[in-house]
Amino acid sequence: MDKFSVIITAGGTSSRYGSKNKLLEEINGKTVLEETVSKFTDFEEIDEIIIPANVSIIEQIKEIFTSPLIKITEGGDTRQGSVYNALKLVKNDYVLIHDGARPLIRRDIIAATISATIDKGAVSVMTKTTDTIKEVDSTGKIVKTIDRTKLYNTQTPQGFKTDLIRKAHSKLQGGNYTDDSSMLEELGKPVYIVNGSYTNIKITTKSDLDFAKLYI
Repeated sequence: MDKFSVIITAGGTSSRYGSKNKLLEEINGKTVLEETVSKFTDFEEIDEIIIPANVSIIEQIKEIFTSPLIKITEGGDTRQGSVYNALKLVKNDYVLIHDGARPLIRRDIIAATISATIDKGAVSVMTKTTDTIKEVDSTGKIVKTIDRTKLYNTQTPQGFKTDLIRKAHSKLQGGNYTDDSSMLEELGKPVYIVNGSYTNIKITTKSDLDFAKLYI
């Protein structure tokens, strides 16, 4: 059986959220990060979860997670840097990369991502854009309406052959890519979609947390 490692990012400062790190907020009787991690622990393909954590919360996270399945390492100055730190520790041929602040990811989508990663080598969970998208100039004037039929919203997890994404990170290190699939796009490598869910939100504000609590 093909084995997967999972990187769950926890390196951010939650600057847009408030004074408390959003990953340590409680949801469903657990921290947001615990809820997120729990979605990946019951897959026989997954035998390693690596959390690159912000130095300000790394000790708290070490106290929360004591399972040998979970490894904790120091995050970088950017999301890209945090993922690269974790990629250096990955032992398996395949890796999933997921935002720690997306606790509503469904297990069936994770399973679909695992399958698609083995088949395609590089995939991203995405949803079709439903809003009308406008291009606006610097004065605030609408320039045009963009055709949304080919537009998708990027989510996580994203899945990759480990060597493929590790080489991309090595070649593009020092940048500030906000998702990993865009690094492969930059290098001309194909990335395929896995259909996601509109409830798979990333918690950024307190209202996002309220929604997550209600949904769960």
